[in-house]
Amino acid sequence: MQGAAKNHRNVAVTVTIEDLVPKDHFLRTIDALIDFSFVNDITAKHYCPDNGRPSIPPVTLFKYLFIGYLYGIRSERQLETEVKSNMAFRWFLGLSPTDPVPHHSTISFNRHKRFRDTAVFERFFEETVRQAQEHRLVDGRILLSDSTHVKANANKNKFVRQAKQAKVAPYLEELEQAVQQDREAHGKKPLKPKRATAAKKTKPAMTRISRTDPESGFLMRDGKPRGFFYLDHRTVDAKYNFITDTYITPGNVNDAEPYLSRLAVQKQKFQFEVEAVALDAGYFTSYLCMRLNKDHIFTVMGYRRPTVQNKKMPKGKFTYVLELDAYACPMGCKLAYSTTTREGQREYKSRPQDCLGCPLREDCFSEKSKCRLITRHVWEDEKEKVKANKRTPEGKTLYRLRCQTIERSFADAKELHGFRYARRRGLQCVQEQAFMTAATQNIKKMALLLSRRAKAIDDISLDDKSWFSPSPFLLLKKGFLNTLKTPAL
Repeated sequence: MQGAAKNHRNVAVTVTIEDLVPKDHFLRTIDALIDFSFVNDITAKHYCPDNGRPSIPPVTLFKYLFIGYLYGIRSERQLETEVKSNMAFRWFLGLSPTDPVPHHSTISFNRHKRFRDTAVFERFFEETVRQAQEHRLVDGRILLSDSTHVKANANKNKFVRQAKQAKVAPYLEELEQAVQQDREAHGKKPLKPKRATAAKKTKPAMTRISRTDPESGFLMRDGKPRGFFYLDHRTVDAKYNFITDTYITPGNVNDAEPYLSRLAVQKQKFQFEVEAVALDAGYFTSYLCMRLNKDHIFTVMGYRRPTVQNKKMPKGKFTYVLELDAYACPMGCKLAYSTTTREGQREYKSRPQDCLGCPLREDCFSEKSKCRLITRHVWEDEKEKVKANKRTPEGKTLYRLRCQTIERSFADAKELHGFRYARRRGLQCVQEQAFMTAATQNIKKMALLLSRRAKAIDDISLDDKSWFSPSPFLLLKKGFLNTLKTPAL
């Protein structure tokens, strides 16, 4: 028999919100396993202790924000509407079905006024990492880093052109010292101090500055969309893929620029003892390889094969002979060391008489030149060590982890937590969004792992510790971390 529609909307019932939320709802798991009490400590100094009306509890405020990031609700007005009608959200915030929901302007006021120019959101993220450390879910031994672009809230067609500001590399002193040592080792005179030269009357390099969000950067990379973006430089721990650092820069900043400083920040904050790192090809620079090798960190990086600019014979056809400190050409002729430039490039030149009758001369260098010139950076040996690391079985396994750790972390942030687009404008606002997104991902992962651990404990004896897996990714073969400590590296 066909049933008739019934209207029970106005029926009064006696029920608590506890009865309306399913027992297996994920927010129940988070509430039971995650300690949010630290929020009161990190926000206490931003409230008057003995004056004014009682505010919304800071824990409720941050849980309110957490719900928006967890379910990808980008609008605070929409978030207010969802909390009003969703009993699970009300239960998580500690509200009854009839309690008023915090107004969206209250959330905006706290972000724009009370917590502006503070480290509250950063400390909120850091506490999620520390809680994961306490549960032995993060150890900081193997870290993987990369960057992803976040679309700025700006029109790519509304910009002004400005001259680029000259950037001074932070490692110039180290490079100059290395150059002087290399010249001394080869019996060359030390270079004289560089003199300040008059500015040349040439057109300066120009860049685009957004009129809508001047702090964003115009992204121009192969295979990436063009426009105004921010970059999220993120690091994850390989053990359970927890995010240990997130740092926002304009979209036109090279990946390698902030890496070493952010690595030092993680070591200082969380007392990490880093043994290995895996990085993308964008980080493959001589200075970065040198510093990581100097710190005895097993480094695996992607690298790009150099593109052939002309039809002449590429540098890869020449073989470097370490014992002779010279290059050998395909015909067996020697390219001897000539000098070391201020830029850190060693120059190796062939003898004109050797090249005079060479059958490959036309394909080797131009008609105006008398000999072939090959350059090699003073830190090129460090890059070759990193290349060799990737060819080892451990290096191949470690580099393959990127697709299921750091790349997966970016994919989840964009697809599930609304991190594809910047919600607001300005570097500080996007950094706040990055902290909250990363903290949400960490909290979600922590709740899932701790709940699985609790179920496993119910099935085995407390004396059996086999339930605690050192890595859910079958990280690397047995003994890998011991291999990293070998002097051969």
